[in-house]
Amino acid sequence: MNPRRFDLVVFDWDGTLFDSTTLIVRCIQAACRDLGVAVPSDEAAAYVIGLGLHDALQHAAPGLPPDRYPELGARYRHHYWARQHELVLFPGTLEMLQALRERQHLLAVATGKNRRGLNDALAHAQLQGLFDATRTADETASKPDPLMLRELMTELGVPPARTLMIGDTTHDLLLAANAGTPRVAVSYGAHGREAFAPHEPLFVAHSTRELHDWLLAHG
Repeated sequence: MNPRRFDLVVFDWDGTLFDSTTLIVRCIQAACRDLGVAVPSDEAAAYVIGLGLHDALQHAAPGLPPDRYPELGARYRHHYWARQHELVLFPGTLEMLQALRERQHLLAVATGKNRRGLNDALAHAQLQGLFDATRTADETASKPDPLMLRELMTELGVPPARTLMIGDTTHDLLLAANAGTPRVAVSYGAHGREAFAPHEPLFVAHSTRELHDWLLAHG
C-alpha cells in the first residue's frame, strides 16, 4: 500500500457523494415557477449547486426583489423535502469511505447545505458517525470563502498541505484554492470537466470507482 499523502479528506456532499444534482435543479426550477419568475435552464440551476441556499437563489433568480428570496427559499425546501427520500449515494461511495477509514484518514464534509439538510441526508444514507467533522453553509461562510475548510482543518489539527478537498463544482475547487489545499474534482455531478482545468485539480474522476482507485494510489 502506498504511503498516505493526506491525513484529512474533505468531501462536498451534493453531486460528490450524494446523487442529488438532478433533484436540486428541478426543485430550484419549480420554486421559480411557483413565484412566477424566469425559470433558469438546467445548466444555470446546476451551476449554483454547492453555494449556500441564499447565494444560490440570488444567482438562479437574479431578477427577484430581495425581500422575496426567503419565499423562494421556502418553496425550494418544500419541493426538496417532499422528494429527498428518492436520493441515494453514488454507487461505491460507502465502500470508498470505508477504505479511507481503514487507511486511518480523517474524513469530513464541507457543504452548501444547511445543518438540518445535511443531518437529514446523513441519516437517510445511514452515514451518521462516519465523518470526523462537518460544516454547513448556515454555520459559517458559504463557498468559495475558505472559512469552512479552515475551520475543519483547525478542528481536526491538520495543515493545508495534508488536507485534500474533493468536489463536483468550481465552487469546491475555489474553496480549496482559497484555503491553500490540494484538490480533486469529480465530473459526474453539477459541473462538467471543462470547467475544472483553470483550478488545477490533481485529478478529475469520472466515477466513484475512479475516485476510489486514485485515492488509494495517491491519497
